[in-house]
Amino acid sequence: MSDTPTQEVLTEVDDGVLIVTINRPEAKNAMTKAAAEGIAAAMDRLDSDDDLRVGILTGAGGTFCSGMDLKGFLRGESPSVENRGFGGVVQAPPAKPLIAAVEGYALAGGLELMIACDLVVAHSGAKFGIPEAKRGLVAAAGGVMMLPDQIPERIAMELALTGDFIGAERAFDLGLINEVTDGSALDGAKALAKKIAANGPLAVRVSKQVMKESRGWAMEDRYKNQAQLIAPVFGSEDAREGAAAFAEKRAPNWKGK
Repeated sequence: MSDTPTQEVLTEVDDGVLIVTINRPEAKNAMTKAAAEGIAAAMDRLDSDDDLRVGILTGAGGTFCSGMDLKGFLRGESPSVENRGFGGVVQAPPAKPLIAAVEGYALAGGLELMIACDLVVAHSGAKFGIPEAKRGLVAAAGGVMMLPDQIPERIAMELALTGDFIGAERAFDLGLINEVTDGSALDGAKALAKKIAANGPLAVRVSKQVMKESRGWAMEDRYKNQAQLIAPVFGSEDAREGAAAFAEKRAPNWKGK
């Protein structure tokens, strides 16, 4: 099932979707160096394989990720990959869409993994938080920097300074997650991934790229910069195929070209 460097991370392909599972249920999927390397390898596979359209990141045994493995931390181990950050992904997410399927806890580094994903489907019983301050630490893997980009700053500040958790309904109301499910979060993420995978792969990838990169663009440069990224999409075989399929009332046959 897994072709990543460690059984601490498992991969499975389901109809163009790469499902990546942190496989340390006995430790609530606390992140180790080996697991981070496994996730990084899976992200490389996602971006390099043209047959893969979307990735899903989840955790085994009813927990997404409880953060850094503290036993490893005390041994001096960093659960990161050089130039890619915590979990092998927070500083270098894939170019293709990545969905987090969250059961149980997404805490500390686990929350930082989640907010590095593009979309989130969570079980109604899931809990979210960055409790590092309770341990004399700082949510340094993107928590204190990225969370204020995704929810109101005062709420992000409260979570960082108190270390308190919020539930799935509150997270949904804040816009931190896309969907709350009473059933399997993974099943919900698969359904969302299927919708994305049905669309033009070039259009999907570039739409994500523009959304992410445009935040740093000066206002007067936005349309010029966007034009450079989207021109290949509008001139692609897929663009013509999409128009033809619509006219002919059939499903498009994407080539990613």
